[in-house]
Amino acid sequence: MDRLSHLPEHLLLKILSFLPTTKDVVATMVLSKRWQFLWTLVPRLVYDDGNWNTKEGSFSRFVNISLLLHEAPVLESLQFNLGEESSDEDLGVWARTVARRHVRELVIEIDRSSCTDRPILPKSLYKVSGMLVKLKLENVILADVSSTVSFPSLKKLSLVSIKYSGGDESVDKLLSNCPVLEDLFVDRWPDDNVTVFTIRVQSLKFLFLGDAPYKDSGNGEGIVIGAPSLETLTVLDCTMGFHSYPGGFVFHRLVNFTLCRCDKQWLNLLMCVLRDSPKLRSLQLYQHHISQANQPSPCCNEPSLVPECLLTSLETLVWADYEGTKEEKKVVEFILRNGSCLKKVTISSKPTDPKEKLEMIKELTLSFRRSPICQLVFN
Repeated sequence: MDRLSHLPEHLLLKILSFLPTTKDVVATMVLSKRWQFLWTLVPRLVYDDGNWNTKEGSFSRFVNISLLLHEAPVLESLQFNLGEESSDEDLGVWARTVARRHVRELVIEIDRSSCTDRPILPKSLYKVSGMLVKLKLENVILADVSSTVSFPSLKKLSLVSIKYSGGDESVDKLLSNCPVLEDLFVDRWPDDNVTVFTIRVQSLKFLFLGDAPYKDSGNGEGIVIGAPSLETLTVLDCTMGFHSYPGGFVFHRLVNFTLCRCDKQWLNLLMCVLRDSPKLRSLQLYQHHISQANQPSPCCNEPSLVPECLLTSLETLVWADYEGTKEEKKVVEFILRNGSCLKKVTISSKPTDPKEKLEMIKELTLSFRRSPICQLVFN
């Protein structure tokens, strides 16, 4: 320990940053006089009440005091993993403290298994330091977003199982006040209080859309996208009812598209994105959820015009859990027949019967391929 104590301060702070929680960091103050106040300058704080022993006193009091004594000029990362030990009042106090600090990454995750009621995040959260670059919120209720919300430096935003008090308008206000946002991860929950989840962000490059498998999208619910800079789009929902993007909208920069085939509208969305993504290079089709019972099979109607991306840019297709249905076969054959730039098509089949698999392989192998260098791989 004496050797360690003689290391430069910046190295010691880096070492302390790798400790699991702030409780572990604070515990080092007893090592020696050199370490007594070193923890107050660590640029990464992690508060986890799941590992808190009530014999150690109040978790809330520990967070309050340690945040008050902490003196690092910039907090590179501040993370709260909370459960039943924390209340709305606690979050309010901590949010106001955070608002006065220079925080670059903020994570607030609520453990659903130990917390029956999701806490409400205070409006002071919307006034967090202009230096905030990453924000992750999970299993919380967002207070009605006011016009004062501003995240001028936010580049990465993750919203998991969030309820929006202000409904559709809250989502629109929140995202419209993130002028440099590049990466958005959205995993919705059935009671999120949002009908149409609108994403209009000019700077957005990466978008992930997930959804709870039991969300009812039969009442006009869905997603609307307006993101001209989008490069990677992943849609792994089951029933969110992906509605539309503005008429005539073209994803001029989209090169990677991943789609879950569980939603009955997946084929319509696929054809729309192929039509409106002239530079698409990679297409991946998966089935992450179990298809709903009695769900009608999608109908594949080939477009009158071959999408530009098939003629000029699409290089790879990955199709997981291929079942060999009539519609699936039509889609694969359509892409093979028109994919002038295809380099590799990877198919992993779902049937376990060897004869069924062999028959599927034969059908696809004999299909016409426009690209002379297209490699057909079966997993």
